[in-house]
Amino acid sequence: MKVQGGSVLGSGALLKTATFSYVGLLVILPLLAISISALGQGLGSIVADVTQPQAWFALKLTFACAFAMALINAVTGLAMAWVLVRYDFPGKPVINSLIDLPFALPTNVTGLMLVVLYGPVSAIGQFLKAHGIEIIYAQAGIVLALLFVTFPFVVRAVQPVLMELDKDIEEAAATLGAGRFRTFRKVVLPHLLPSVLTGVALAFSRALGEFGSVVVVAGNIPLKTQVAPVFIYGEIESYNPRGALAVSLVLLLSSLAILILLNVLQRWGRERGT
Repeated sequence: MKVQGGSVLGSGALLKTATFSYVGLLVILPLLAISISALGQGLGSIVADVTQPQAWFALKLTFACAFAMALINAVTGLAMAWVLVRYDFPGKPVINSLIDLPFALPTNVTGLMLVVLYGPVSAIGQFLKAHGIEIIYAQAGIVLALLFVTFPFVVRAVQPVLMELDKDIEEAAATLGAGRFRTFRKVVLPHLLPSVLTGVALAFSRALGEFGSVVVVAGNIPLKTQVAPVFIYGEIESYNPRGALAVSLVLLLSSLAILILLNVLQRWGRERGT
């Protein structure tokens, strides 16, 4: 028994060591490398590179589009999760499977699909342009691309929580005279809010680094439709790694802050559930 127990403990220690080493090689070391390289330039150099007009505009546009996407995704993701959990309809399994399609689809294919659908030579694109609305090669196209690639996050975060939510509390609220909207706002939404915020935080973090779909739909026009990941790629191609590192550090720190916030939200959700 002791030999078997020691064997199990030994294999567990080996497994943990291998796992931590794998995470270190794939995640921690690259993060340390880019942070040290960026900070090696000095804080003043980083500030100068980040605040130069093209880089500063790219960062502002990236965060603005990600924020707009997050607001829309919070509403549409919650609505989609609600429909999938609370209603039965023909083709429900197909719709439920399609939710995860953006995870499997290459992002440049996403951009191409949007160009084909909303581009200037398409019927929809020509109709929208005739009414003064531009999607492709405009900021609206960036938000649309971000919505597509981040769509599953809120839906998949809310679905399991909604499935486990006891309907008795809704029935009790209805018995006390609360209408459907008031029941949802006062009873259901507080239980779903941590999961909604978790999905939104993941979607926002994902949107900050989106490249493939955006580079197709935005057109990479400096000071108009150039987002931070595309700016970084351009700086590398222009043999200016210093500028690329500075903007990359901003995105890295922002994503790290969002992940810390996400852990806080998850802990809050668990405490509310107990």
